[in-house]
Amino acid sequence: MTRKMIYATAFVIIGVLVVLLYPILKIKMSSSVHPLREDTFTDVEVKRLYEHVENLSVRIGSRSFYEYDRLAQAEDYIKEVLEKMGCAYSLQSYEYKGKIFKNIIVTLSGQGNDDGSVIIGAHYDTVFGTPGADDNASAVAVLLEICRLLQGHKPLRTLRFVFFTLEEPPLFRSRHQGSYIYARHLKEKKEEVHAMLCLEMVGYFNNKDGGQAYPVPGMTLLYPSTPDFVSIVGNLQSRGLVEKVRDSIKRGSTIHVEGIATLRYVPGVDFSDHRSFWKMGYPAVMITDTAFYRNPNYHTENDTIDTLDFMKMASLLKGLVQASVDLAGTAPADP
Repeated sequence: MTRKMIYATAFVIIGVLVVLLYPILKIKMSSSVHPLREDTFTDVEVKRLYEHVENLSVRIGSRSFYEYDRLAQAEDYIKEVLEKMGCAYSLQSYEYKGKIFKNIIVTLSGQGNDDGSVIIGAHYDTVFGTPGADDNASAVAVLLEICRLLQGHKPLRTLRFVFFTLEEPPLFRSRHQGSYIYARHLKEKKEEVHAMLCLEMVGYFNNKDGGQAYPVPGMTLLYPSTPDFVSIVGNLQSRGLVEKVRDSIKRGSTIHVEGIATLRYVPGVDFSDHRSFWKMGYPAVMITDTAFYRNPNYHTENDTIDTLDFMKMASLLKGLVQASVDLAGTAPADP
């Protein structure tokens, strides 16, 4: 290879890196928001969401693979809340590096013919040293409240709510993620999955025009530049599911919703537990506030409870309850 070719190749590589990194760095250098104080909340569901995030991100704090005791505390908190709600759960335990890690599973058995299960999941671990209010206490809080609101619901399809362990580094995108262990188990059982919804960072919103970045230049021509929406993200095979979930959330709430189905190679598109289900060939989408394309506190000590918009989270909660019912169906009442 000639020197000119080497220089040209290096120039192209640097150019691609600049294009990919610029939007992330732009968000990283922006100022954070601090929407509401706890004492301004009046809605019961908003208060409950706040309480869950407070317990996970403030009282427990960083809960990573490296902090086994704190990760166990987060697990215990989720189980305690479910028990108080009267929600039965099961545990999927597995060993890694001599320690036991657990997925927590709430199952509402389907009342109709077996037509595949519907799974809604969120991971409860964090990156080491971060409170993880948005990532991912926000999603865990919403999932806990979905369990509460749908307690007693009789779906046609089996509906499962799964709290995954070990999504974050150093196990990120590995076969030791809790979601990979669970998805592989379903595949080995030959269980059909009708839909999987992954809740990943659902609490950071603001009204700053230009505060929303995207992985590909020009996306602001098609999508909002103001980060006041929730995004439904899928691969090309999950296009239909993206549309269904988007439409259901719109029916159930007033939150602004956007949807995209694209190649999984686009940066960020497969950066959570839905990837594990894609690996097994299941339709899955990520529901997110778009993480580092919006939130400057991503994976830092500044990912704190005071940066979250609990009113928006409560609105999303209502939409997700609607999506759960729409996807799983409702069994006819007993005569």
